[in-house]
Amino acid sequence: MPQPQDIALYIVLILLIAFVATAVAKAIRIVPQATAIIVERLGRYNRTLDAGLHVLIPFIDKARSNVDLREQVVSFPPQPVITSDNLVVSIDTVIYFQPTDPKAATYEIANYIQGIEQLTVTTLRNVIGSLDLEQTLTSRDQINGQLRGVLDDATGRWGIRVNRVELKAIDPPASVQDSMEKQMRAERDRRAAILNAEGVKQSQILTAEGEKQAQILRAEGTAQSAILEAQGEARAILQVFDAIHKGNPDSKLLAYQYLQTLPQIAQGESNKLWVVPTELTKALSGIGNALGADAPGGSSLDGPSAGISADAEPPTSEFEVEEPALEDPREALRRAREEAQGATEEAERSTHRSRRTAPSAPSPGGGGDRGDEGRQHAAPATEESGAPEPSATTGDEHSTGPGSAS
Repeated sequence: MPQPQDIALYIVLILLIAFVATAVAKAIRIVPQATAIIVERLGRYNRTLDAGLHVLIPFIDKARSNVDLREQVVSFPPQPVITSDNLVVSIDTVIYFQPTDPKAATYEIANYIQGIEQLTVTTLRNVIGSLDLEQTLTSRDQINGQLRGVLDDATGRWGIRVNRVELKAIDPPASVQDSMEKQMRAERDRRAAILNAEGVKQSQILTAEGEKQAQILRAEGTAQSAILEAQGEARAILQVFDAIHKGNPDSKLLAYQYLQTLPQIAQGESNKLWVVPTELTKALSGIGNALGADAPGGSSLDGPSAGISADAEPPTSEFEVEEPALEDPREALRRAREEAQGATEEAERSTHRSRRTAPSAPSPGGGGDRGDEGRQHAAPATEESGAPEPSATTGDEHSTGPGSAS
């Protein structure tokens, strides 16, 4: 059985081992990366421990606090701020800061996060109080710069560096938001109306341009069609006239054709009265003479075919008509346009000259004599000519009419 002295020795040995273990634990400190530990010796600042292994004096050196050297982000709750136009705006802020001096952050201020929050609120009210609502909503960069400058200057002696300040949200009152939405809706409606009007304008312009081009093309088509029809009719008339001259018709054939044409004159639903031409009796007498010549004992007929046997060849006409050549419709249209343009310019020049050189009003008695004298001189010229003046033609230069052929 152990003696009391041995028991006391064991207790002292155990206490000594515990003391040594505690002293060793307090003497050895391992500091993590991006962390600083403030060490106090007998209650007074001694040194700052950086990352790594450090040895302290047990029961003399004491670790005061651990300071995180990484950049920290703190979001503050919404703060009511009054603008210069007396509107209450709720603003949320976010602060990005980083401790640069662990000693100052520990001894210069008790709680640097709370100090940054209160400083941010007061600075924000000073900055927003000088701006109206519209400037507050559109000047976020300016507000952020002012807040960062003020906070950086104030927190520099605390060992804190403010890297960035952001306004997370700016919420105006509900009534103001409703008014802003109505204003924005009215602005968008105005823009939509302007765009719609511009579209209608462009549509009408394009429609008018299209109608103009269509009318021009229709006019050109009508002109070409009229030119081709005129050329076709001229060629048909020339061919018929040439055939008539080559066939050498007599009065009997002409009278027969005349009688066949008379019913066509009476065609029409609105014809109530049929006027018989005076040449009808001559046509009938010609037919009667032809029938009398065919009767037995009839006398011979006077005419171009009198005394010509049936087997005899019809006389050929010495008149030859050139084959009409059709002109290109584009060339004819171009020439017609040039003639119309020339006539228009000539009319404008004549009007201009007549306006510049307009004669003064004739004196009583004098102008009448000169007018009578002019008419007396003009009358013989008209009587001597004996024929009407030829009219201007715009047809094909290569085609010839019946008058030229005869």
